[in-house]
Amino acid sequence: DMTDPNWEPVMKRASAIVTNRGGRTCHAAIIARELGIPAVVGTGRATKELADGREVTVSCAEGDTGLVYDGLLDFEVDETQLDEMPDVPVKIMMNVGTPDQAFAFAQLPHRGIGLARLEFIINRQIGIHPKALLDLERDPSALDDGLRREIEEAFAAYPGPREFFVQRVAEGVSTLAAAFAPYPVIVRMSDFKSNEYANLLAGPAYEPHEENPMIGYRGASRYLSDDFAECFAMECEALRHVRDDMGLTNVWVMIPFVRTLEEASGVISLLAEHGLERGTNDLRVVMMCEVPSNAVIPEQFLEHFDGFSIGSNDLTQLTLGIDRDSALVAGGFDERNPAVLALLERAIKACKEQGKYVGICGQGPSDHPDLAEWLLEQGIESMSLNPDTVVDTWLRLAGQGDSSVS
Repeated sequence: DMTDPNWEPVMKRASAIVTNRGGRTCHAAIIARELGIPAVVGTGRATKELADGREVTVSCAEGDTGLVYDGLLDFEVDETQLDEMPDVPVKIMMNVGTPDQAFAFAQLPHRGIGLARLEFIINRQIGIHPKALLDLERDPSALDDGLRREIEEAFAAYPGPREFFVQRVAEGVSTLAAAFAPYPVIVRMSDFKSNEYANLLAGPAYEPHEENPMIGYRGASRYLSDDFAECFAMECEALRHVRDDMGLTNVWVMIPFVRTLEEASGVISLLAEHGLERGTNDLRVVMMCEVPSNAVIPEQFLEHFDGFSIGSNDLTQLTLGIDRDSALVAGGFDERNPAVLALLERAIKACKEQGKYVGICGQGPSDHPDLAEWLLEQGIESMSLNPDTVVDTWLRLAGQGDSSVS
């Protein structure tokens, strides 16, 4: 019905993705955009209608509604000369979470990575729940024989399970940072929900069952919990290694889902304890502005951070009370809703008044050209887009509209 991170190896080989459930900010839609393949989600019955072996054409080039046509249709390819791109009055960055595509994406015009999802790197580079690695290091008998052997095989080339995690994460982050240097690469610390962590190897043994994991054990509250403390410490060590030992100081740190001022203060202190102190070695720490509380009292949250990266996916979901993964209410999910725009305006204004960074890394500007233009009018500093929308959005914001050449 829906994809999850375990599907990603298969998705990378697919020409298109069609699911029964999901909205335009669900896992399948996000990954498909990064892979540059069409995805039609929330169809309700596609897996029953489309038989194995049937030839179809999947199109996402005809407006907001994706279409699946019977048979193989002809198509045209539009080309744009990237060495002739005009100036644009905003920094266009990219959402990238796949290290193996970093150097290819870096050939597009850009000003860095506005969102590098650490959980994507953990899923692809490691695939094992971090607590299982720590348990194996402390007491190998804590895991059953079959699981222990499988995990030991994964880190056989590394000194131990902890080193395996830190080095694999560092390899992924450093690849992104090197590909996009000297521009900033904003790395969001892991933001798996409990149901997504449970999909990792050994995950079910360590994760709670939550009725609504989207607003549950995630983000800053997870980092600050005693149960996850060592796992977060490994993430911090990987980023510290990339910045301090490998010299890739264009890496910024971003904290997701900060609900309260207490969480904001606590997570900044925790980062400093683990060698990631704001201002040291030019480190900038920003937070995702994605919980309505962040935009209601932005000035107070900004006391703890170097700026905001607006996560319009969750901000819209939580402002409008709409499950962004539900096809049943997908029609009401719109970042251009007046209530959402009011919060966006407050957040941008607060950052500008304090001279702090403000960008957006949610799906909105990639999907809605009019929203991108509105954000430009508000004076936003950067927009982080999916790679497949960078060129079109760049040209539109430069006042050239659709100037691609066939």
